[in-house]
Amino acid sequence: MNKTNPTPLNLRKVKVEDPFWKGEMELVRKEVIPYQWNAINDRVEGAEPSWAMRNFKLAGKITAKRKELGKAYAEKIWPTNIFQVLPEDKEHLEDRFYGFLFQDTDFSKWIEAVGYSLTQHPDPELEKTADEAIDIVCAAQQPNGYLDTYYIINDMSKIFTNLKDHHELYCLGHLLEGAVAYYEATGKDKLLNAARRFADFVYEKFGKGEGKINGYPGHEIAEMALVRLYETTGDGRYLELSRYFIDERGTRPYYFDKEHPEEAKRHGDREWYHYYQAHKPVREQDEATGHAVRATYLYSGMADIARLTGDESLKKACERLWDNIVNKKMYITGGIGATHLGEAFSFNYDLPNDTAYSETCAAIGLVFFARRMLSMDVDSRYADVMERSLYNTVLAGMAMDGKSFFYVNPLEVRPEACHKDERKFHVKPVRQKWFGCACCPPNIARTVSSVAAYAYAENEDTLFMHLYLGGKVEKAYNGKTVIWNVDSDVLNSGKLRITCDSVSEGICTANQTIAVRIPDWCTGYSLECGDKKHELRKGYEYVTGDFMQGDSIEITFEHKVRILSSASAVVENAGKVAVSYGPFVYCIEEKDNGKDLHLLSVATDPGLAKLKKIDIAGQEITAISLPGFREKATSNELYKDFETPEKESTEVTFVPYYTWNNRGEGEMRVWVNR
Repeated sequence: MNKTNPTPLNLRKVKVEDPFWKGEMELVRKEVIPYQWNAINDRVEGAEPSWAMRNFKLAGKITAKRKELGKAYAEKIWPTNIFQVLPEDKEHLEDRFYGFLFQDTDFSKWIEAVGYSLTQHPDPELEKTADEAIDIVCAAQQPNGYLDTYYIINDMSKIFTNLKDHHELYCLGHLLEGAVAYYEATGKDKLLNAARRFADFVYEKFGKGEGKINGYPGHEIAEMALVRLYETTGDGRYLELSRYFIDERGTRPYYFDKEHPEEAKRHGDREWYHYYQAHKPVREQDEATGHAVRATYLYSGMADIARLTGDESLKKACERLWDNIVNKKMYITGGIGATHLGEAFSFNYDLPNDTAYSETCAAIGLVFFARRMLSMDVDSRYADVMERSLYNTVLAGMAMDGKSFFYVNPLEVRPEACHKDERKFHVKPVRQKWFGCACCPPNIARTVSSVAAYAYAENEDTLFMHLYLGGKVEKAYNGKTVIWNVDSDVLNSGKLRITCDSVSEGICTANQTIAVRIPDWCTGYSLECGDKKHELRKGYEYVTGDFMQGDSIEITFEHKVRILSSASAVVENAGKVAVSYGPFVYCIEEKDNGKDLHLLSVATDPGLAKLKKIDIAGQEITAISLPGFREKATSNELYKDFETPEKESTEVTFVPYYTWNNRGEGEMRVWVNR
């Protein structure tokens, strides 16, 4: 740890007591984690099966048989499908792999969420279940360390022959993330050791030199996961492998051409593989392209390597890509990925509302990227986006009861269009119980359970508060421990109080610093810190002094209803405005405003806004009302001479975007006529 690069605070050093996030974390602990365990064991009635644990159990039997019989035991080689393998008869399953190629990650993300949850709420029964699941997973591992059920069940001779499409390194990445999280929470290293053995096997197989595979992942995440493994174990091979994957990506001749010669014939000398962010070397990339989740996972790994190695060219590439995303390709809700074609970024400023893809996982990927940019440069512009994505798109991906989920997060919905228009079939007007490709629900669980690691970071002399997460936070300054008590009512009154709860061995001998972000939604703030010094740098108030027990910092953030517009280049939003309050983006729903939301228009004076409390899913939610008009519907004559439409005055009610569709199916809009 050094004085310039902060790292996320260990979750065991934070006791979350925040009134908002504690509720979300408890929802994940009590509802989502048990629900997901049932889902990955195919026990949720009416939901698509996961097959994940079934595949691991079958792979374990095959591994045991191979160890017993060696080469005398022949694999059952089944026809494979790179998208999804489904049983022909669900009542009579065969001993074969089912599900998507990356189905193993359903377990990996579940165990990661379990690890984070255990840091805040020890649960012997949950830990026992997790240990039993780990036993099943580890039993499938091959003697050489390989651990991917798709090939273990099908044909081990084909491993690493289709990096572009077959997700082995993606599965490795999620396994590493889950193993580290569980180890950090419990101290148990069985899964960590298995994950390391898989990583060691990959390290021996990949790189430059005779007999080595000089490829890289088709779906990124191994890059940042290997860095995490390196920081946990201190083994430099994992950092080396991560950097190799990043350095090699996009170089010519394209590695994916070697695997798929037909692709080389198609593209000739043209740039290719934009979908995989492999069209040119990463240091030369300046526009976010292709699959949005893959992209943000890659950029996160790039930022990690730039931070740890001091690679300035890689840092500059991260900054260019960040600026392109947040200034030209990000929805107001913090969602990214405008098109369902390839779950991908579109061209600059193309941000359609009703066909938006805005995958939940992509918003989570942007949160990952933001946190890593903060670790290189503590600048509030990164935390502002991290907050926007978390409070809006990420939370919208999960129902308020934790039992259904959105994969796609549109900014405008007409249920009839979702049901009848093939161009919008990807947009669901209600959350789903589960998905065959179930990346989003467990991604939400692991992110919400670890939110404290996004709220707080530290370096040698400073505690950084990126998000206003209430609770107790432990920070060591020069060998002495300070417990900070954080009382946060920022979402309501705007008040934040940070108190020095205790100091080991009395007062610290050197100054203590706490840096608090001033958010972009704040219209002004007051700061009281007694005789302590304070300085505003890059959107953070750095408060420094010798704190004794009972000393406190008090900040009050002014936040009012904001009426927002978008750049004129975003043609879909011409003549429209959006409403926000604090970190929350708001929307209008049919439940409050009736049908035909496109006929509503609202006043653009935020001074006319009124706050009110309404009940959504049993919770008291702050809603906003604005005066407006409803245009009276005309006749059904398709075209006619223009006449000034009749309008009637009305009050338009807005609710936080994350709460939408918790009261049944209906229309929804974020952008409203002005």
